[in-house]
Amino acid sequence: MKPKYLKLLLNIYPPYLGAGIFVQHISDDYREVIVSMKLRWYNRNYVGTHFGGSLASMTDPFFMLMLMNILGKEYVVWDQAARIKFIRPGRGRVVARFHLNQAQIDEIHVQTQSSAVFRPEYEVEIVDEEGQVVAQVVKEEYIRKKA
Repeated sequence: MKPKYLKLLLNIYPPYLGAGIFVQHISDDYREVIVSMKLRWYNRNYVGTHFGGSLASMTDPFFMLMLMNILGKEYVVWDQAARIKFIRPGRGRVVARFHLNQAQIDEIHVQTQSSAVFRPEYEVEIVDEEGQVVAQVVKEEYIRKKA
């Protein structure tokens, strides 16, 4: 799927729409995705900051989607696990920038030779408008070549 169509689909996807999550950018080669979320009355918690579930949601499933499009149909890619560490209260607009580089892609090809399963971990930070880290998220992916 072309990145512009995936971006459109994700931006009208009800869970993201309902949480106020907005996909700003997907690069043509799928190696960069930028996602943002403004603080609204419907996505804030009891103390007036970003709801932790919405912060976690804004990081799911971008590494999986990126890898599926980079690696192609010869690979199985799943989000296997995630962990989030909340660093500071999120206020205002927050942004997550997902990046995959050539070394990471090359490592996948090496590790999945002969249909071996590879479970790499990728980290993304959610930052506020001042560039301060609000949360750190680590995503574990399940990757293998199809038999």
